[in-house]
Amino acid sequence: MESFLVSTGIVALAEIGDKTQLLALVLALRFRRPWPIVLGILVATLANHALAGAVGQFVSSLLSDTWLYGMLALSFFAVAAWTLVPDKLDEDDTPPISHYGAFMATLVAFFIAEMGDKTQIATVVLAAQFETYIWVVMGTTLGMMLANVPVVFLGNAAAAKLPLGIIRSVAAFAFLLMGLYAGWLALTAG
Repeated sequence: MESFLVSTGIVALAEIGDKTQLLALVLALRFRRPWPIVLGILVATLANHALAGAVGQFVSSLLSDTWLYGMLALSFFAVAAWTLVPDKLDEDDTPPISHYGAFMATLVAFFIAEMGDKTQIATVVLAAQFETYIWVVMGTTLGMMLANVPVVFLGNAAAAKLPLGIIRSVAAFAFLLMGLYAGWLALTAG
């Protein structure tokens, strides 16, 4: 259960102000059909994070505890720094597949936008750290949904009122703490 709660919290915080959250807002404004967008986010996130979690599990099976925890610490430190940098959505990030409808546009755009994104990397790291693959994928997916579904339903009005700087700082601090903990585990594992 710890892996589920940690994964949910870390990804929900990391997702605030992320490009996929901005993409959710663009899609909501473009289509004005929240349920197909929410379903597209869910399916794309499940697929993307399931793959990322599998990579994390595979990597953890190849490395000794010392190397694994050392790499986890470095990854968490990198994601902590990355979290402090706000994302921007480029105009060319608007999904060209939009003529297929809200669900398909969201599914394709979210899956692609998550490739190499900090929440995908966090999923790899969390799956490598915890041995409960399903709970990590469920947690990171729930974290994505907690951060993106309100944006879809509330749009500009709610997004403009969120203290994104504070939320980004809290998320970065959480990643820093995870990195310090993983670093301590690396030092004590050898």
